This record gives sequence, structure tokens and C-alpha cells, in this order.
Amino acid sequence: MNATPEKADDLIVVGKIFSVHGVRGEVKVYSFTDPIENLLDYPRWMLRHEGKVKQVELVSGRGSQKGLVVKLKGLDDRDEARLLSGYEICIARSLLPNLAADEYYWYQLVGLKVINQDEQLFGTIDHLLETGANDVMVVKPCAGSLDDRERLLPYTAQCVLGIDLEAGVMRVEWDADF
Repeated sequence: MNATPEKADDLIVVGKIFSVHGVRGEVKVYSFTDPIENLLDYPRWMLRHEGKVKQVELVSGRGSQKGLVVKLKGLDDRDEARLLSGYEICIARSLLPNLAADEYYWYQLVGLKVINQDEQLFGTIDHLLETGANDVMVVKPCAGSLDDRERLLPYTAQCVLGIDLEAGVMRVEWDADF
């Protein structure tokens, strides 16, 4: 495991180590990718925890009931593996596949101002949730917001009218009283 020259603002969190598996230094990983096995497509990870960042190399991985079980190069001891519990798994944003013009990664949406069809500012997108039926945007009030309400808005074509990443704005079709 090595120190890394990657800039912290270029890293995106794609998973998290949550436990050890067995006695040979394997770790249990929760993947934020869809499908979860896509995390295994990245052979080098940056592990980040409490200001520390280290580079690791993936040796192998497989699916399990609660996520992935992963073997990292040079990690052969259960006690050493336990020390990685809680580390975020990051990759450089530049490694993510390009998307179609009308598709976005969640990290691109976080922080956008949300304005409805009546030009009312609801707040900014704090995070998104996966609900099964559709993804949901958690919009929290900000300076200049219509009110102090937190709103849960569906991330659907019916609700989202347009996204302008450069302007930092998402336009939605949503009644402020709903």
C-alpha cells in the first residue's frame, strides 16, 4: 500500500470497507456502483479515512450476500485487514465511463440549486436515495430558499425539466405546496 499523488478533489467515493473476511486478509466491501460488481473493474483504489489516503491494488474479488469480498495486494493478515474497516474506496473521477449527454452521475447533481417552474428556489441537492421505484433527490434549504422545508423530489423525467451543470441549476416541475 502506497501514498498517493492523487488530488483529493479529483477522487470520488465508489465504496466502503466495512469488515474483514476470514483469516487471510480479505475485506468485506460495500459497493456504491451499479451493479455492485462494477467496483471490481478498477484495479487501483485510493483508500481514504480521517485525512489519510493510501493507494492499494486489487488482486481479486467476488460477490457475497451483503456486498463484495476483496483481496488486496500485500494484505495477508486479518489484523491488518481489520485496520482498513471504515475506509472509503475512491477512484479518480477521470476513470469513470463517459455518459450520454442527458445522463449524470449522482456526484454531479449534489450541490445544484433546485428551481421550480414558477422560478421558486427550493434549495440545493444534498444527496440522492435509491428507493427501488425511482431515485429520490433530498433538497435542503439554502440562502434565498422559498422556505425552510426539506423536500424529497423524484429524479424522474416527469419532475426534472433540465440540468445545467455549468450554471449549477436543476429546473423541476413541482408545486411548492406539495
